[in-house]
Amino acid sequence: MPPPPPPRGGGGGGGGCFYSPRGGGPPPAARWGPGAGRGGPNGRGGAPLRGARAALFTGAGRVFVAAIEPAGAVDFVQPEIMMRDAQDFDGGDATLVIGPGMGDSVSAMRVLFKALEGKAALVIDADALNLIADSPDLQGRLAQREATAIVTPHPLEAARLLGVTSAVVQGDRLAAARELASRLNAVVVLKGSGTVIANAGGAVVINPTGNAGLATAGSGDVLAGMCGSLLAQGWQAWEAAIGAVWVHGAAAERLVAQGSGPIGLTAGELPVAARAVLNALAR
Repeated sequence: MPPPPPPRGGGGGGGGCFYSPRGGGPPPAARWGPGAGRGGPNGRGGAPLRGARAALFTGAGRVFVAAIEPAGAVDFVQPEIMMRDAQDFDGGDATLVIGPGMGDSVSAMRVLFKALEGKAALVIDADALNLIADSPDLQGRLAQREATAIVTPHPLEAARLLGVTSAVVQGDRLAAARELASRLNAVVVLKGSGTVIANAGGAVVINPTGNAGLATAGSGDVLAGMCGSLLAQGWQAWEAAIGAVWVHGAAAERLVAQGSGPIGLTAGELPVAARAVLNALAR
């Protein structure tokens, strides 16, 4: 498979996990979620921050993290990321990444319900996928949405959504991804060795990039942020999912080539490497 095209629009985007594409007028914004980001209760605040940093380094523009429970006022590692309260934050039609670090509280459920009822493009990952798996109502709301949705399950999350075992999913990853895309009316990124991307029409792609370093904790948060970033920059869901997965894998390959893995590779190293990959493609 050839590498994806460089991002359109020169790197505009929005926040948090709310992101929006750059255009005339005010700077764009993106939401990162368990929230815009939205996420982060009970010591899990690192998950939305990883995704938000990935979005920022891949061109999202303004990025917000909307936390379900009280969070710090600033990300001291990446102070460009803006912190908000998910209960009060309105990202409008900015792209929303929801799930990493979100938890399963009543507040988390309310935020997820509101996101599914909204018109923003969504990337749904982690805890949000588990909440949807436990609720036929939420599954139906997701399937009936008119707005774009990308879901990014690992095999166990996909199994919960399909009501089967992870062994069944792994036994035929193409079929599982296709079935999930059809049920949820979404683009599905089934993570794992040879990540599978499928859409509701039955199209499927197997990603060729990546290495064992991507098994590191938090790698999926970074991928979700990259998906949201490309959506915010105007990529269609299918191309955004394929492009983000390709760049995510290529970033890991770049780090290993530079001697930073696969042993000991961390998710926090991936965003900077992904920025280098994208800029190399854009030249």
